[in-house]
Amino acid sequence: MIEQAYVQADDKTAPTLKEIRDRISTAVDATEGTALERLKCWLQMPVDSTFAKMVDSDCQVRAKRVGGLLSPGAGGLYDPSDLSVGIGVPAKWTAIDKAVKAERAVYVNGSTGHVGGAQSKFNNERNAGFHVIVFLAVGKESDGRGYYLGLDPDVSATTEARAAWKALVAGDTETKPQDFTAAKSLEVVKSMILGSAEGGFGPLVRKYYIDTSKAFPKIIRA
Repeated sequence: MIEQAYVQADDKTAPTLKEIRDRISTAVDATEGTALERLKCWLQMPVDSTFAKMVDSDCQVRAKRVGGLLSPGAGGLYDPSDLSVGIGVPAKWTAIDKAVKAERAVYVNGSTGHVGGAQSKFNNERNAGFHVIVFLAVGKESDGRGYYLGLDPDVSATTEARAAWKALVAGDTETKPQDFTAAKSLEVVKSMILGSAEGGFGPLVRKYYIDTSKAFPKIIRA
């Protein structure tokens, strides 16, 4: 699994954290459709707060739509060549750096247990199947270690994401996404992605520390 960490307010990325936050906020506000359609556009959700079942497994479709909405740069969403193929790996990541710096989200497809979160409902013993997230920026820690800022719409991905979801639907353990009002859907999406702290992000946006010299593990078809 790719090592992941949560964003800190003083992290330096290109584009900047503020630019990414503004881009996400604008796109979420502009998302058309019903409350449920907005939720399903941005979030891969459980049917209720027990996490016993997810609403869908459409990560590929969702990543393409979300990535397109978050790609104001010329060329739109950037879809790199297969990251599990070993040939030209460093060059692929150089191209990804160029894309995110040009305000293009990057479609990142990998095996379920590699690109997903540690608590994802989709994890399995064989690591079969795939998951898709989007990268929005590139950054570097003070010690020089590089990372990518990624959005993983999977609400079940981490302990923190699950806790945030439960807090948002507190009061009724069987609260269902289809019952949310338009205002509630907007609150939920923004809370999960942008969080509540100015300059920060919610649990669905994380830092991904990639070894850009190595290919991703091969995807095992379920």
